[in-house]
This record gives sequence, structure tokens and C-alpha cells, in this order.
Amino acid sequence: MQEVFRAIGRLSQSHATVLINGESGTGKELVAHALHRHSPRADKPFIAINTAAIPKDLLESELFGHERGAFTGAAATRRGRFEQAEGGTLFLDEIGDMPADLQTRLLRVLSDGNFIASADTSRSRPTCASSPPPIKTSMSASKLGLFREDLFHRLNVIRLRLPPLRERREDIPLLAKYFLKKSASELSVEQSNSVMRHCNILKCRIFPATCGNWKTSVTG
Repeated sequence: MQEVFRAIGRLSQSHATVLINGESGTGKELVAHALHRHSPRADKPFIAINTAAIPKDLLESELFGHERGAFTGAAATRRGRFEQAEGGTLFLDEIGDMPADLQTRLLRVLSDGNFIASADTSRSRPTCASSPPPIKTSMSASKLGLFREDLFHRLNVIRLRLPPLRERREDIPLLAKYFLKKSASELSVEQSNSVMRHCNILKCRIFPATCGNWKTSVTG
């Protein structure tokens, strides 16, 4: 993880697109947030969106926004996540699940350096193009072969790999101490140290690879 921390320090000053790889629960959004927090854009918005959690027919509007009347049900103009993140950082989580047609549009955004909200084609008023914010993305390794190659090369300017917990067992005592302290503070109770006394045993256990599951195991 020290390599990851050093990379965050170096990359936070860059406007380059960063592709964050790691298993579910390894902290990809936390890393993206850290890159933003230590960047010159820290006082601007950090916008995160899980592209896998949004239905295909709503994702384009969610990302790029739309003008009033652009489609049935568009009763008002809506700013998309790209525009909301103006001047800050946009984190696209699980981008490997993005539909092929939206992959094409995202490639065009990265290539042209601007984007346009979905417009009402019955109107003659043009829609202003905006410059996209620096983009941080996450993708599971299993999705790499399913993603269009030209877009992958655009996103893969810099890649950060987050190791699963089973590859950094030396972090188990530190994580246990942090989770226990945080949980005790939230519940306004005295911190229990029973788990800490068995950390050497826990380090030898086979357990879920994610920090999220480990947190549940420790505090549950």
C-alpha cells in the first residue's frame, strides 16, 4: 500500500486520466477521492457515479445531462455529472459495465475535449459545449477484455492497482484498530480490544479479500 500512497502523492498534481484496478471493496473510490483531495482542484466538486448501478436508458442523461424536452419526460433542463464536476474531478466507478454506445460517446468526449448535453432536436437553439473535468475510473480486471480497445487506451493513461487484503495481511492489525475505534466512537461505547489480542491468528485466516467485509467481521 505504500506504493499506492506514493503514487497518490505523485498523481494528485496531474490532470491525467487515472484507471484504478482492484477487486470489489478494495477502496477504489477512496483512492479517487484521495487523488482529488490532494490536488489543486480540492476546493472544487468531487463527483462519483457507479455506472453499473444506473439503467442503460438513464445513464446517458445522468452523465451528460439534457435540455428540456430532449425526450419524453424531460420536463426541465438537467445538469449531468460531467457538468456538475466542472473544475473538479469525476470518478466513473465500474466503467467496464458501460453500454457500448455510451463507450463510443465517452471516447468522443475524451478525444474532442468537450461534451454536449442531449438536446431537443425540435428546437433550433444550440447547446453549448463544455470541457470535461479530469476523470478517474475504476474497472474490474475481468471486464478488461470486454471493453472497446480504443477507449481503454484513452482511459489507461496511468493505472493504479489496489491489492486485495489477502496480499497485505500486515495491514490487518492497523485496519482492525481503526475500524474498532471508529465503531466505538459512533456507538459512544468503550473500545473493545479483544479482536486486537488475536490479530496474529486473524492474519493466518482465509477471509474475504475486501476491506468492507473485513470491517464487518471486526465490528459485527
